[in-house]
Amino acid sequence: MELRLLRYFLAVARENSFTRAARYLHVTQPTLSRQMMDLEEELGQKLLNRDSHNITLTPEGMLLRKRAEEIMAMVRKTEAEFNSIGENVAGDLYIGGGESRAMELIADIIAELHESYPDIQFHLYTGVASDVMERLDNGLLDFGVLLQPVDIARYDSISLPVKDTWGVLMRRDHPLASRESVTPDDLRHQELICSRRDPRNPSVRNPYVEWFGGSLEKLHVVAVHNLIQNASLLVERGMGTALTLKPKNINGDKLCFRPFQPKLESGSSFVWKKYQVFSKAAELFLDRVREHFGDSEAEQTATEQKEIDRKEMK
Repeated sequence: MELRLLRYFLAVARENSFTRAARYLHVTQPTLSRQMMDLEEELGQKLLNRDSHNITLTPEGMLLRKRAEEIMAMVRKTEAEFNSIGENVAGDLYIGGGESRAMELIADIIAELHESYPDIQFHLYTGVASDVMERLDNGLLDFGVLLQPVDIARYDSISLPVKDTWGVLMRRDHPLASRESVTPDDLRHQELICSRRDPRNPSVRNPYVEWFGGSLEKLHVVAVHNLIQNASLLVERGMGTALTLKPKNINGDKLCFRPFQPKLESGSSFVWKKYQVFSKAAELFLDRVREHFGDSEAEQTATEQKEIDRKEMK
């Protein structure tokens, strides 16, 4: 499959029109239409619904759009890495993570590295663990910051020395706002706005399932979020209380945070793909992370085993 065809397909998907897409691509409309038919024949799937006024994507077309966007992003990333090769350290660095305290540590290192290497451009992606892992696996991120619990066996990782506290974001006039903390029983009959943990990804476990006694089935969930800033807008409007990490910035006049009781905390891991070949910028960043927080957990295990072997040999 040629990259040119993917670029053509994305233009058609974006413009919803052969005419507009052909104008954007500087090709004739018959040429573009024929190329899309060739692409459908190559994949053995219908990708586009054609009518006289509009072009829409079939389910197969929507899948291809997602994959094509990932492929083109990877191409741009690879080109940028090769363009940055030389004496000066430059290029793009891609880091993903959630809204956790651990990202403050990463932001400190970004700012520190920027002072020494101003030509490095940083790209930050915010999402839940499953989203970050998917982008890591597809090569769209160099590093990820994952909130525990999550299975990170397929990555190299460094534990970050910070923990986030789980609790509930609510309006100040909510009946539970007078409490210092909230229990599972307090929330069983409340309308809840929950943080999203992808149930299709067995590597990512919901941190508060056990806190609720092992099941969330009886909870009244009215909405799901991956960014607490947006979820807080629903809380302000009285839709419910949001289960979330303790947010750094909230509307203190209208909202308040109450921690779980028993206390529930989650640590974070800084991760990257095993056997990853890094750009100079990414290598420098990883070196700074190691300087601040130590070697990766795998490297620590290997070092500890070497020390054990050395002692046994004596």
